[in-house]
Amino acid sequence: MADHKEPTEGSDSAPLAAAADAAGLSALISRAAHPDKGLPPVEKWNPDFCGDLDMEIRADGTWFYLGTPIGRMPLVRLFSTVLRKDADGKTYLVTPVEKVGIRVVDAPFVAVEADVSGSGEGQVITFRTNVGDVVEVGPAHPLRFEDEAGTGGLKPYVLVRGRLEALVARPVMYELVNHGEEIEVDGQAMFAVRSNGAVYPVMPSATLTRLST
Repeated sequence: MADHKEPTEGSDSAPLAAAADAAGLSALISRAAHPDKGLPPVEKWNPDFCGDLDMEIRADGTWFYLGTPIGRMPLVRLFSTVLRKDADGKTYLVTPVEKVGIRVVDAPFVAVEADVSGSGEGQVITFRTNVGDVVEVGPAHPLRFEDEAGTGGLKPYVLVRGRLEALVARPVMYELVNHGEEIEVDGQAMFAVRSNGAVYPVMPSATLTRLST
């Protein structure tokens, strides 16, 4: 790959062009200029795999190309709309004519803001991601909590679309915990949060009590 410059909008030097034809990239750039068209149907596309791209999404949500941060947020948002995580566990940039692999350190998105409305069974949690997705936690966008290796802490994730998740940023997680309550789940007292009628266990209540004393 000879061109090592940071990608620019509307240019054949954009990173996807290194592994795909310029026409496909041009179409994506055009779509980015008209966000009202919505997300492209990447789940319906089955192009050939064109190899891996030296692009990485770090744990804090920063995108890197050839080891350099991509500073243009419109371009990052553009690429985020053609991300797809397949059943093989790998994440790809996908267009109708190409599919290239990228690296994701943790989750491809970060939930950077939360809004909690209502209470009890009527409570609704809404997240905004670093790339502008807005999702309501519920059956279509479940929330899960995973133990953080080596720290004893928790890492919450919300499903954004397909198999793509957003890691809930730590300050947002603390805000979320303030809206938790003790709920019996499968006969066990759990500290959990509710949204859109669904219950998402955080940890056993006994564990929370032990951590708080």
